[in-house]
Amino acid sequence: MNPVSRYSGFAQTIHWLTVIAVIAAFTFGPGGGESRVYLPARDFQRELHETLGMCVFALVLVRIVWRLVGERPPPPDVPRWMDLAAKAVQAGLYLLMVALPLTAISGAWLEGHDVTLLAGVHIAPWLGKSHQLGSTIAEIHTWLGDGILWLAGLHAAAALFHHLIMRDDVLVTMTPAWLDRPLSKLRW
Repeated sequence: MNPVSRYSGFAQTIHWLTVIAVIAAFTFGPGGGESRVYLPARDFQRELHETLGMCVFALVLVRIVWRLVGERPPPPDVPRWMDLAAKAVQAGLYLLMVALPLTAISGAWLEGHDVTLLAGVHIAPWLGKSHQLGSTIAEIHTWLGDGILWLAGLHAAAALFHHLIMRDDVLVTMTPAWLDRPLSKLRW
């Protein structure tokens, strides 16, 4: 049986939807302290941010299940340190994609706020109010949000390094086949 040469269309779609959702959630995050985040003038921005965050959470759960059952291309033949670094970055990204929504939800609930999604969906707190703890968790959420962008940037830079410098197919495994020709022109 021949190993697959790239991730399935389903896996690629989930990957790229996650990328878009993470970047959009970061971009539309209201930022700042509780008094700024919960200003009525920022309701739409906060609802969009929280909706995108819930989408990231749903996508990561699908990704985790897929990783347990989906077929993957064989890992590239790289030095051990590169393999360990890649695994550490991937594990960190998965951890952050789970931790970010959980810290957002728990921080909001502990501060006494509903999680508010687009279309008027409100999820009332399931936790008792503990404002100081909620504020601390909300601050951790902000730091984790910055962290996921840095780690995702490192992940993207490594994929480009593999493609442009190492000239292997690491990047190609996560892109649709119709991009093969344009990607081949990017190699130096």
